[in-house]
Amino acid sequence: MDIAKYVATAIFLTSILGDMNEKWQLYAVASGTIVICLIAGLLLIRERR
Repeated sequence: MDIAKYVATAIFLTSILGDMNEKWQLYAVASGTIVICLIAGLLLIRERR
């Protein structure tokens, strides 16, 4: 789950400091990466019964 936070922070800083014309592509890729990392992290720390 920490990786998802790092990706979100990097995208936030890039969008503020960077000069990109197509920011929606950055947000789309970042959102997908964040969701995948978050789900993977939650599955890995899930308690087994």
